[in-house]
Amino acid sequence: MDDVTRIAAGSLVVGVLVLGIKYLAYAVTGSVALYSDALESVVNVATAFAALLAVRLAAQPADANHPFGHHKVEYFSAVLAGSLIIVAAVVVLREARVAFLAPRMLDAPATGLTLSVLASLINAGWGRLLIARGRRVRSPALVADGRHLMSDVVTSIGVVVGILLALLLDMPLLDPLLAALVAVNILWSGWVVIRGSLGGLMDEAVPEAELARIRGLIAENATGAIEAHDVRTRIAGQITFVEFHLVVPARMTVGESHDICDRIEAALRQEVEGSRVTIHVEPEHKAKHDGAVPV
Repeated sequence: MDDVTRIAAGSLVVGVLVLGIKYLAYAVTGSVALYSDALESVVNVATAFAALLAVRLAAQPADANHPFGHHKVEYFSAVLAGSLIIVAAVVVLREARVAFLAPRMLDAPATGLTLSVLASLINAGWGRLLIARGRRVRSPALVADGRHLMSDVVTSIGVVVGILLALLLDMPLLDPLLAALVAVNILWSGWVVIRGSLGGLMDEAVPEAELARIRGLIAENATGAIEAHDVRTRIAGQITFVEFHLVVPARMTVGESHDICDRIEAALRQEVEGSRVTIHVEPEHKAKHDGAVPV
């Protein structure tokens, strides 16, 4: 089991643990807000399971039906995570409406709030770890799972603040009102996750800064060629696909042009983690000049 799979499996364990703690907080207080917070943790468990399945499938080697690998499956997991975040927000809004129509004071609020804060600390620590590690290994599924946990932390903070204010000011209506405001933030978080995943599914190119670095590596390692043009990139999970045409002198042998290609590919593989490079060699009369990478 690789590091990414271990982290995804850890998310599932953490999700189940936090769900248990939050449900216990609801059970001892009877708080509708804490109940809605626990309901969102059910989504955390489902998201963690989807992320685990995605990273395991994405790690499968290319086969006859998927010659470019299975990396895009992580984007489907991220879309699912974003959708579940939105579902959680709707659930919170529904529970807030119920609490607004029938407000009530809580039983054993100190115990419930302590349990909620404990669950939030666990979520915050694990969520930051997921986002950092997911960005390092370029795993959309792990990043989406981490963002979902951080949105859950925001939800829990809103619930705790609402309950504290309701107790201090003897205004139980503050609890559902703050829960509704937090739900709006969760909706935005879900949209951000879905929007980022759709970019990957649509073969979005690497950012401009990364493209400039790739073009620079091509220029630095293509000595002997004339130019490189039609440089195209796309991201699929942890893999960056790079394709371009390399123009060489007509008198250059196949072996010499192949050596240049090997040199460029080696530089890109070393500097651009997870890169897959495809180079089409062309004779000098195919040079375009405009927009090309000069050598």
